Amino acid sequence: MCLTRRRNSLLAALFLASVCFAQLSSAQSQTSQTPARLSWLHDPNVKEEYKKWLREDVVYIISDDERVNFKRLLSDKQRDEFVVAFWDRRNPSPGAARNAYKEEHYRRLAYANTHFAANVPGWKTDRGRFYIMYGPPDSVDAKSALVPPTETWQYLFVEGIGRNVVLTFTDKCACGRYELSGADSDSRPHEIDDPLRH
Repeated sequence: MCLTRRRNSLLAALFLASVCFAQLSSAQSQTSQTPARLSWLHDPNVKEEYKKWLREDVVYIISDDERVNFKRLLSDKQRDEFVVAFWDRRNPSPGAARNAYKEEHYRRLAYANTHFAANVPGWKTDRGRFYIMYGPPDSVDAKSALVPPTETWQYLFVEGIGRNVVLTFTDKCACGRYELSGADSDSRPHEIDDPLRH
């Protein structure tokens, strides 16, 4: 009973964090329709590459403060400098020409788009989001013969969530778009802040 309650609490926490993140982004875009916000999104002087970088490339790893500061920039030069500084702050070997963090992030993004796309880009799917944020799981148990098909990922450790994290994704529509349907961990649910924003 206690294990079931803990599993359900963890699932609820992960699901709510996932939903809240999506709703917060949507609500911010709907309620913050200030002229500055609209002008940034539709400003022809802001190149699409910068909008894409913010909207897709770093959506799961950029902090709220960084996002706000990036949108306040007025020139391509400032935006380019911001992007360089953004990756430099995350470089595990500061000052090195090679940034392993950035390389791994874009490798994960490409993998998600190649392997998890299902009528939407792979980075927008639940599996894509978790893969981009936490990398490949330590093990995968795919049960494509089940109705609906399921895929269970196990991570031995996820920073911010805990040990023995098990995520279950279900393809409810049988269209290849697996959604998070279960989660379990050795961690207590109240220790989880927001697993989608670490």
